[in-house]
Amino acid sequence: MIKIKNAYQNDNILNTSVLTAEQKEILDLMVKYEEVYSYEHFSQFKFEMDLRTEIVKASSALYQSGVKFTTFEYSKCNPAFWDLTSQGAIVIKPGVPPSAALMDVYNNGTMYAFECATAMVAVFYRAVLEMIEEPYFNRLFDGMILYDWHYDDDLGVFTRRGNDYLPGDCLYFKNPDFDPEKPQWRGENTIDLGYDLYYGHGIGIKDSEGIITSLNKYRKQGATRSAYLLSQVTRLDYRYLYPYKRSDREETGAYPLADGTITATRLGDVFYLRA
Repeated sequence: MIKIKNAYQNDNILNTSVLTAEQKEILDLMVKYEEVYSYEHFSQFKFEMDLRTEIVKASSALYQSGVKFTTFEYSKCNPAFWDLTSQGAIVIKPGVPPSAALMDVYNNGTMYAFECATAMVAVFYRAVLEMIEEPYFNRLFDGMILYDWHYDDDLGVFTRRGNDYLPGDCLYFKNPDFDPEKPQWRGENTIDLGYDLYYGHGIGIKDSEGIITSLNKYRKQGATRSAYLLSQVTRLDYRYLYPYKRSDREETGAYPLADGTITATRLGDVFYLRA
């Protein structure tokens, strides 16, 4: 269910024609889930849709960049932009703009190697860079570190239990009987790309069955339990990031309902959109 406050007047609701096909898939899922997705106005809702789209695009870009999968012990980076600690943390050099350092990961991927959680954070950062003004990005994420699930608080990453999986979410496939000699395969962080496709750094882009099959190859001898998709979602705080959006992504005006796939009921000043 989607809840939008004070966004429209009279019978002007939501025009799905402003959404891409991929965003309509996200919308269809949202209106079917019991979870309530709340927005202050349409522009905030559209910002989330666009940011989710950018997360999917950033996943594909990282997959094609040439960045290698490795454990923390063997992490590497471009020394022109980053310093590498003994723990495998990739720390931005003083005076280097975070936007330039991050884009070097994508433009010179063969110079980088890190594990899957770091990849998820790099994907989130890239998507946010595409969505907010660059000066804000550089100010918010000054002192950037790429290391496991370490990220700046301003990125607004949060994780909660739930099965309301949406494209642009980070989902976790757990491998309960992983080989203890290969602990890096205890599970796989992935980005939901939509249409049952997932990007996992080190595994690639596969459907859920493909991710599970890949993880099952790294189970201990005598394992009886298969890898599985965990009931949890990790996503960004879209509402926090919204005020920093790029001016060329501004949405204005009211949007009438475009088709019959969604109905709307008004309760006070709140619209509840449902399938």
